[in-house]
Amino acid sequence: MSISPSAALDAGRGPAEHDVRTQIIEAATAHFSHYGYDKTTVSDLAKAIGFSKAYIYKFFASKQAIGEVICANCLAQIESDVHAALQGVDAAPDRLRVLFTAIVEASLRLFLQDRRLYEIAVAAATDRWPSTQAYQGRIRQLVEVILKDGRASGAFENQTPLDQTSRAVYQILVPYLNPVTLPHLSVMHEESPTALQELVLRSLSPQRV
Repeated sequence: MSISPSAALDAGRGPAEHDVRTQIIEAATAHFSHYGYDKTTVSDLAKAIGFSKAYIYKFFASKQAIGEVICANCLAQIESDVHAALQGVDAAPDRLRVLFTAIVEASLRLFLQDRRLYEIAVAAATDRWPSTQAYQGRIRQLVEVILKDGRASGAFENQTPLDQTSRAVYQILVPYLNPVTLPHLSVMHEESPTALQELVLRSLSPQRV
């Protein structure tokens, strides 16, 4: 997993030796993958890396701060996959279809391929870590941009307040953004996102007189 420098800086503290921060995050990712987030302590990480616990605390305030960086990098990968899928798709209805499909597939792939790292995602969602809140806000904003473009082109109705519409569409996506509910949807992911996106698109179509 690549390490986002901005994420590391946001969650870390102390000296600015980025290579040490990266070393800690990479070692923590491997340790969490093997033993699980809940069962790992900062002392465990220190022993695995060969640092003292006090030295790790120079860079990260807590185990959660380390988990924040790992979580932020996971979410950044999902966003990267989504934006890559949207490249070259111009029509707003098609962009909404791609958003639904890409975000579900990327979320399932990233959150369910590693059950140990999945624990971090669950902790982040359950305790409303800042990384998850920021991620959800960006997805909500992306939905609103697509809706705004669709209204400007005449593809979507513009009678309902934009904020109300974007909130409703986003709420349909929420179960697929939340790692707590995601496993329960994985068995039907090939059909449900398509059915939901088509239902949403019908509701967004301009009224015909």
